Amino acid sequence: MIKKILFALILIVPILTAHAQGLTADDIARLQTVSSAVISADGQMVAYTVSVPADPYKENKPASYHLYLYNVKTGQSLPFFTRGSVRNVSFRPGHQSVTFLAKMDGDGVTSLYEASLSGGEAQKVYAFETSISQYQWSADGKKLAFIAAEPKKEEKEEGKLPYEPILYEQNLTYARAYTMDWDKKEPQAIDIAGDFHDIQWNPDGQRLAVAVAPTPLIDDEYMKQRVFIFNIDTPGKLMPVEHSGKLGKLAWSPGGEQLGFIAGADIHDPTDGRLFVVSAQGGKPKRLASDFEGHFDGFEWADDKTIQFIASEGLSSVLGTIPAGGGALKRMGNTGGLNFTGLGRATNGNLVLIANTAWFPDEAFLLTPDLKEPQRITVSNLWLADKKLGRQEAVAYKARDGMEIQGVLIHPLDEEAGKAYPLITVVHGGPESHYDNGWLTYYSTVGQMGAAAGYRVFYPNYRGSTGRGLAFAMSSQGDLAGKEFDDIVDGVDYLVDKGLVDKDKVGVTGGSYGGYATGWMATRYTEKFAAGVMFVGISDNISKWGTSDIPEELYLVHARKRVWEDYEFFLKRSPVYYAGQCETPLLIMAGAEDTRVDPSQSMELYRHIKTRTDTPVGLVLYPGEGHGNRNASARLDYTRRQMGWFDKYLMKEEARP
Repeated sequence: MIKKILFALILIVPILTAHAQGLTADDIARLQTVSSAVISADGQMVAYTVSVPADPYKENKPASYHLYLYNVKTGQSLPFFTRGSVRNVSFRPGHQSVTFLAKMDGDGVTSLYEASLSGGEAQKVYAFETSISQYQWSADGKKLAFIAAEPKKEEKEEGKLPYEPILYEQNLTYARAYTMDWDKKEPQAIDIAGDFHDIQWNPDGQRLAVAVAPTPLIDDEYMKQRVFIFNIDTPGKLMPVEHSGKLGKLAWSPGGEQLGFIAGADIHDPTDGRLFVVSAQGGKPKRLASDFEGHFDGFEWADDKTIQFIASEGLSSVLGTIPAGGGALKRMGNTGGLNFTGLGRATNGNLVLIANTAWFPDEAFLLTPDLKEPQRITVSNLWLADKKLGRQEAVAYKARDGMEIQGVLIHPLDEEAGKAYPLITVVHGGPESHYDNGWLTYYSTVGQMGAAAGYRVFYPNYRGSTGRGLAFAMSSQGDLAGKEFDDIVDGVDYLVDKGLVDKDKVGVTGGSYGGYATGWMATRYTEKFAAGVMFVGISDNISKWGTSDIPEELYLVHARKRVWEDYEFFLKRSPVYYAGQCETPLLIMAGAEDTRVDPSQSMELYRHIKTRTDTPVGLVLYPGEGHGNRNASARLDYTRRQMGWFDKYLMKEEARP
């Protein structure tokens, strides 16, 4: 019965009440999403977590993650653990239980909890000296491998001063890996130097695959992780995987003779979106589907010869299989237009998927061998059925050099045929990222809020975006703010020429690299844009190199040359260089604790525009926030300020309070 109700809810999403209204900032602040989902080995139970935002009017804190269980046979979904925030949920092999990581009241560190599937309170079953960040059970559930911060050595109190200076990039805390027989609970450190990021048991319980960076520096995590395979009895005899570049998920084949992983094609690939297989003895891996013009987002082994995957291809998602030995991939033809963001597989072939559409954010879906397409099993925001949403469509246009660029366009709720509307252009970060034709409304991306306020909202996937293969992802390298940002301007011109957009009422916004684009549009292309909202963005590529935690990533997968090799190039590809000509009212916002793009980048552009022009410019810094806002009140504040700025300068109204 519940299955039928859930399926009916999917169908009624576009059916609205007579007085339905569009989305507001407060609506976005209460959106819940399915954040993770795993399926039991027998395929009969799904454990999933739901991201539940804090009330921004009561507390400025991050979302909590609540655990639910779904019974495949009965179609019933029940709350399983909601009194705290959980992560890394797993079904313990050989046991009728679920385990997860949590830090509850009274816990000094994040610890391992276990709860019986038959009911009862979750119990803390293991706590290490420091917080556990990741763990995995062996195939029999009798051994545990986990990663935790290396315990700090006690310092002598003698001579200590009553304050602590910040020792920048000194005394770094390494994440270490440990194995443990569950009955003995005596953790043994894995004697490999470096900072651990992943650890995976081979099904035989005798070997491990680990991903290790040389130091805890973010640049090393991004660009220098290495994969090693070894026997637990002889950890000193490492079998390295001969690969360099960005690294994603690792997973053993069912028989344990092969290791699959997602990674960059090489050290210059900007993203971990290629699929590889390597022998259990390590060595040189084989890249699968090297001609696939898409981006592998996740995978599971179907059997020793077949890999199940989800991938991005253009503006859409792909669910399919590929032979582990090489060969053509096979797409599933009927996926209901879903955009997949997560995948899990049981031994009976049942799949649990996380996916979204233009009508709702991430939810959990089940696909069994007897179903023709995935079936939705969660509805996290029932109230969305009473909201009116703007029409959304995929668009494609030619850039000035003839390259085809793709994007997504959201239309106003009650659009009038032939009317040119104000436009908000939303630029993604990275640039190794992209927009799918799915749910595009979050606290920092106006989406359906813009549609409700009378805007068209444009999401361009400029060159350098993912989802279109390796060549396209690398096509912007060495040309910061060049053709990649010209693609955005060309997209705006395309919409103006079609009569969809008022050329005098065009806005632009984005975060990180999208913030860089926003600053560039507001200065270099100021005649094209009537308003901008820049978030955690780059304004000076010279000082950015010296204040960011990822200078090597910038060099290896973006600039492809060093700052000191061509200062003039980096200066002239910086918004501050053109700030004197800025006529675009610009609101600049940033996290006060951002280590990726230091808040000084925002201060620089603010000061340049403030001093050199009479153009309206504002600067907002969020205390305690980093590269993007995590806390509820800070997110709502950002959303309101962003929409208020656009309303003031594109709708010619007073800014909202």
